[in-house]
Amino acid sequence: MSKTHIEIKQIKSIIGQSKSHRLVMKSLGLSKIGKMRILNDTEPIRGMILKVQHLIEVKIKILKN
Repeated sequence: MSKTHIEIKQIKSIIGQSKSHRLVMKSLGLSKIGKMRILNDTEPIRGMILKVQHLIEVKIKILKN
């Protein structure tokens, strides 16, 4: 069985961004430039990614178990 995951890496600072963008970055688990997270590919995660797409780099990964 394979699962789809999304690898997210913060590439820009949240300084000067709106409060809602800062909260989304926090909920994604990103707080510093260069920090990377691997999250399950779900609709809420994709919505958060679209909101802060100018601050992050995204890669889709398929993990086999």
